[in-house]
Amino acid sequence: MVKCGVPNNEISNGLKGRDLLSLLDYTSEEIAYLLDYANNMKQEMLAGNMPPILAGKTLGMIFEKHSTRTRISFEVGMIQLGGHAMFMNARDLQIGRGESVYDTGHVLSEYLDGVMIRANSHEMVKELAEHASVPVINGLTDIFHPCQALADLLTVLEVKGSLAGKKIAYVGDGNNVAHSLIIAAAHMGMHAAVATPEGFEYNSELLEKAKELAAKNGGSVMATTNPVEAVTGADVVYTDVWTSMGQEEEAAARLEAFKDFQINDALVAHAKEDYMFLHCLPAHREEEVATSVIDGPNSYVFQQAGNRLHAQKAVLANVL
Repeated sequence: MVKCGVPNNEISNGLKGRDLLSLLDYTSEEIAYLLDYANNMKQEMLAGNMPPILAGKTLGMIFEKHSTRTRISFEVGMIQLGGHAMFMNARDLQIGRGESVYDTGHVLSEYLDGVMIRANSHEMVKELAEHASVPVINGLTDIFHPCQALADLLTVLEVKGSLAGKKIAYVGDGNNVAHSLIIAAAHMGMHAAVATPEGFEYNSELLEKAKELAAKNGGSVMATTNPVEAVTGADVVYTDVWTSMGQEEEAAARLEAFKDFQINDALVAHAKEDYMFLHCLPAHREEEVATSVIDGPNSYVFQQAGNRLHAQKAVLANVL
């Protein structure tokens, strides 16, 4: 396991100054390294030893969407590492009044050591990263949520002891959380199954890339419209809200489309007896998940939320 605060090796040197827009941009070895680093960093924090390895550095945090876990975990993470975090509502920046992404990227690079952005458009975040000379970290876009996936796998690693060969089932909307989760699982040689209703499928291009990654790492990826097929024999069962931010007008239609995709006691009976339940939160009890599951003994959703802090600190410590 890596020693946090002393990342003196080829992988950590290769991460310095890198953007984190998607886990497809990182190698499987780099993701494994970040998970080990995050695990070690968490243990050091619990032992009261958190070296200020980012002293004097400032992370700018741009938000186009509301946030609880992303904002707090990044801000606390920077503080714990000795640095500073600056909250910026996109509506309050000149970019909210029409300043170009080109100009914004160049200007922010004059002030900051890195940018974390939670945005509506992944294309805009890619453009920002192209024009910024400091690392840009994707805190969530319409296509990917890479920091969430790192925290997800860190939680599975803590509970199950390993990742390779474990089966993870995602049931629900084929959204940004699903995209990053399945890609991360493929990197780690897991067997991933994603069950979505017709019309809400996992992105087909990303699915093929995930399958290729999984094959290289001894895992597998399958997609289905049958939740039971996905969950059968699963070590981990995962879901997300059926209606994400910006989709409120679709709520009624989505409730109808997803009605057979609730994670409930009948569905998880097909998983392994010691299955883990995960949810990126916020959750709607008795909608995408039964209260008996999310508040039951197999639920690790709060440990998972807490691990956002440690996974993101590993990213920050290595790319800034």
